Amino acid sequence: MLTNEICHLRAVDPEDLEYIYELENNPALWEFGHTITPYSKFTIREYLENAHRDIYEVKQLRLAICNLKKEIKGVVDLYDFDPFHKRAGVGIVISQESDRARGLATAALELIIEYSFKHLRLHQLYASISEDNTSSRRLFEKLRFRESGIKKDWIATETAYKNEHLYQLINEK
Repeated sequence: MLTNEICHLRAVDPEDLEYIYELENNPALWEFGHTITPYSKFTIREYLENAHRDIYEVKQLRLAICNLKKEIKGVVDLYDFDPFHKRAGVGIVISQESDRARGLATAALELIIEYSFKHLRLHQLYASISEDNTSSRRLFEKLRFRESGIKKDWIATETAYKNEHLYQLINEK
């Protein structure tokens, strides 16, 4: 099990339907995941029913971030999984503002890094983070991700374009 002194990561379950539905349909989070439309409960139910499929088959993995009371507080995703080049993108969200800045995201990201490098034997993880998402940028930098580029005018908002920063963590072992 993926556990440390602050949290544990587990597979998402059909019982997580309401949580995932609320998370995916929160317009305040859409910009971070490049989502522009809501998801139906039917679509999320189908996703959850197939979430057990192997990362090598579906090229992605979503894990629930739970506190030590086993309450789901967020999710961490591996996406664009490429076993040939041994890399994957990583994204993380703690859904409630009141649960942020308490070490949960750091602890969860540490667990997914360890899992990615030791068990999946990846060479690198990367993250794409909006220029104004300073808390996420600090989180990834704290865990040794290094900025390797900027995608100019990458994210369209209602009023302007924003740059997106590309961060990489290379497995040196």
